[in-house]
Amino acid sequence: MANVEQILPRKGPSLAIQAVMLLVVTAAAIGMGWMSGGYLKGVGAPASVPVAPENEGKTAQPAAAGEAGVGPTLVVLAPITTNIASPADTWIRMEASVVYDGPQPQSMSDDIHQDLLALVRTLKMHQIEGASGYQHLKADLEERASIRSQGHAKQILIRTLLLE
Repeated sequence: MANVEQILPRKGPSLAIQAVMLLVVTAAAIGMGWMSGGYLKGVGAPASVPVAPENEGKTAQPAAAGEAGVGPTLVVLAPITTNIASPADTWIRMEASVVYDGPQPQSMSDDIHQDLLALVRTLKMHQIEGASGYQHLKADLEERASIRSQGHAKQILIRTLLLE
C-alpha cells in the first residue's frame, strides 16, 4: 500500500510562512494600537492657544454682574422630595439645576421648582423606567421649565434621581 503523504500533496503554506504572517499581523496590531493611543491622548485641548493679532497684550475683563447678555447661567434648584402617583408608597428625590440664557430673578427659579414638583407628583413608575423613560422625563421637565420661564430656561440638568 502506498503512503498517504506520497499520494496527497501538502496543501497550504509552510509552517515558517504561517509564523512570519502571524508576526506581521501582531506587529501591525501593536502599531495600530500605539497610534490610536497617541491620537486619543492628543484629542484634548491644545497646550497653548494662539492669540489673534488684534488681541495681543490684552487681558480678558470679567463681565459686570448686572450686564445683559452675559451668557448661560446655572441655577441649582432645591431638592424635590415627594411621593409619586403610582405606587403611592414610592418616594422620589430629585436634585436638578436649570440653565438659563442669562441671569434671571430668583422668583422664576422658585416658580420652576414648584412646577417641576407638581409634575413629579403625577408620575407613575412605569413612565420613568429605563433609559427611554428617563429621556421622556427630562424632556417633560425641560418643556415645563421653558414654558414657565417664557423660553429663558434652556436646559434642565438632573444631578440626582433616587426612587425608594
